[in-house]
Amino acid sequence: MFFVFDIESVPDFEFIRSVLEPVKANTEDELLEVASEELARNKSGFLPPMYHRMVSWVGLWIDNNGEPKQKVAWSGEDERDGLIQLIDTLATFKDFGLIHHNGRGFDIPLIMYRAMKHGLQLPARLNNHDIRYRYSQHNIDLVDEFSNYGASSWPKLKHIGKLIGIPFKQTGEGNEVLKMFRENRLEEIEHYCYEDVMATYLVWLYLRFTTGVLSEAQFRQLKDRALSKLKEIQEREF
Repeated sequence: MFFVFDIESVPDFEFIRSVLEPVKANTEDELLEVASEELARNKSGFLPPMYHRMVSWVGLWIDNNGEPKQKVAWSGEDERDGLIQLIDTLATFKDFGLIHHNGRGFDIPLIMYRAMKHGLQLPARLNNHDIRYRYSQHNIDLVDEFSNYGASSWPKLKHIGKLIGIPFKQTGEGNEVLKMFRENRLEEIEHYCYEDVMATYLVWLYLRFTTGVLSEAQFRQLKDRALSKLKEIQEREF
C-alpha cells in the first residue's frame, strides 16, 4: 500500500516570537515579515518546516497497482488531535510507502517537529530504512524523481499540471492558507489540500506510465477516474 498525502500549515507565531525575542512586532504580519528575513533559507521568505504548525492533512490510500482505496483527512485548530489522527491512520498498515511532492523537504520534517512538540510517538515505519533511504522506491518524492535527485531543477506541481494539460491549483494557492485559517475557513483548506493530493496522484500515474511501469490500459483507466474526481473537487462551491 501507498499513502499519497499533503499537509497544509500556517506559521507558529507563538514559537516564532519566542525564537526572535526581543524583536518588537505588534502584529502577526509584522512578526512574519521579520521572521521571513531572519529565519527563511530561500528568496521567497517561506519559513522552514520547524516554524509551521499543521492545520490540515489529506491522504489517499492506494494499492501497489495504483488503485485508490480510501481517502482520509483532518482539519482543525487542535494540532495535537490532528497528529494523533494521522498517526492512527498510518498505523492501519504495517508496511506502507509514501508518495508526495516535496514531502522530504517540508511535510515529513514538519510531522517530526510537531510530534516532538506534542510528545507523540510516530509509527516506526517512518524511521525504517525503506522510508529514510534517499533513493527509496517506498518513499517517492516527485521533486526528486523529476529533478534526478537535484541534478536538475525542482518542478512546481502546478507547472507539471500545465505540461500534461491538467489544470491544478484551481481551489487556492499555498500563500492563501493563512488568510483562510484566520477566517476560520477550515473546510476550504482541507478541500484545497485534497486537490493537491489528487494532483500528486495524477502526476505519479503519468510518471509510472512514462517509465513503463503501468500499461497503457491500466494508465488510462486510473487516469480517467482520477481526472473525474479532480474535476469534482474543483467544481465544488463553498
